[in-house]
Amino acid sequence: MGHPCAPIDLMVVGLGYVGLPLARAASDAGLAVAGYDISPATVAALRAGRSPVRDVADADVARMLGAGFTAGTDPEPLARAQAVAICVPTGLRPDGSPDLGPLTRACRTVGERLRPGTLVVVESTSFPGTTEELARPLLEASGLLAGEDFHLGYSPERVDPANTAFGVANTPKVVSGVTPVCAKQCAALYERFVDTVVVARGTREAELAKLLENTYRSVNIALANEFARYCHEIGADVWDVVACAATKPFGFQSFRPGPGVGGHCIPVDPVYLLHGAPADAFGVVRAALRANRLMPGHVVARAAELLAGQELPDGRRPRVLLLGTAYKPDTEDVRESPALEVARGLLERGAEVTWHDPHAPGLPLADARLRRCADPLRAARAADLAVLLQAHRAYDLPALAGAARLLFDTTGLVSGERVVRL
Repeated sequence: MGHPCAPIDLMVVGLGYVGLPLARAASDAGLAVAGYDISPATVAALRAGRSPVRDVADADVARMLGAGFTAGTDPEPLARAQAVAICVPTGLRPDGSPDLGPLTRACRTVGERLRPGTLVVVESTSFPGTTEELARPLLEASGLLAGEDFHLGYSPERVDPANTAFGVANTPKVVSGVTPVCAKQCAALYERFVDTVVVARGTREAELAKLLENTYRSVNIALANEFARYCHEIGADVWDVVACAATKPFGFQSFRPGPGVGGHCIPVDPVYLLHGAPADAFGVVRAALRANRLMPGHVVARAAELLAGQELPDGRRPRVLLLGTAYKPDTEDVRESPALEVARGLLERGAEVTWHDPHAPGLPLADARLRRCADPLRAARAADLAVLLQAHRAYDLPALAGAARLLFDTTGLVSGERVVRL
């Protein structure tokens, strides 16, 4: 553990999917790093050398601790930090609107302990103007002025869970500041542990760049999903369509359809882009959101069609197994996962639903009818229909295809006599 009065090069606020990889990269580069999180469980795990984030190994945490990294639920060390990175979640409220509550509270916490000369960087994704119109006033409540007494910048996170090729250090980092000097200070910080730093014209441009990145993916995934539904209607193989189109060496980037979109970016960031925009702006984005939201229902309808073609004993409800309930392969993250809507839809249609995921510890569905199984092959043999939602590397796909009475593959990766693809 570091000395309680030692200076801190970087204090990371929020030690989750974004903050902990950032802290690891900075610590590995030799910076004195500390972390603050409101979750006692997260802090306790880190202090014991256990990582609460799948993409950061326990060995990484041990190495960080050995280098002097400290984690706590006490925000007082913020007063000793030369730089503070705010990496708290910005999700959606139950009504579907942006939830800036965690970011607001984090900015207040930092502002209450702000000292002259400190650099504060917001990494949380949000709509344009958030840094200037939300973070800045909360921080300036300290009596210090951004651009004069302290530095304020925005640098959008680019974490891609389960991506082993790109991490914090080798993914170009977009930075910005409320003044040119703030931007320069922000760039100087990240240049210490990121290979390539790109300076945006201002904070709004940096905020919008992040939203454009993920809205681009949302729109193109929606197009692939529209193709999947249309191909089913006319009897065409959407996976062959995508594979053929992907052979073009220019002017086309391949996106694959699926059961829907999930996670902390694709279904959320376009909503932040639309926040405050005129009602007639971004018609393509609004259409894409609608198209992607239709996919879990489409999967349920296709599953119902497949079940209707089977002869079940009188009075017995159909048994459906959901395989891979995380929002993407090889992660445990079920936030906004399409599996949740698929499970609800099948339960509403009267099916007995069992689920399996080698990574996800649970599903946020309070329904006693939804059961978890431990052995996917055994469950596939017992189910009338197995639905592959995510092709985790831990799954033996040929074995699952051989065990299932009927396998509905939404990933386009499985073939076999008893396999039907999206």
